[in-house]
Amino acid sequence: MSTWIPAGYKQYKWIVADPELLGGKLAVRGTRLSVSLILECLSEGMTLEDINDTFGYEFPRGAIPEVLKVASELAGKAHVAA
Repeated sequence: MSTWIPAGYKQYKWIVADPELLGGKLAVRGTRLSVSLILECLSEGMTLEDINDTFGYEFPRGAIPEVLKVASELAGKAHVAA
């Protein structure tokens, strides 16, 4: 059994960014789900229960505010195209 723990992203509890997980894309700790995938699911109107059923995870409720916060941070960056 591996003792690998993905590297955290900034001060976030639930968001990780590690090259060993999804090629370094921002992901939700304890899952193999990227932040961008969760945002896409939410934008399509999926509930947390829908996400759990679709991907077979017990998605951590506490991760949703962090997913939205990191999306807000990234959307506010100057390199985002208008």
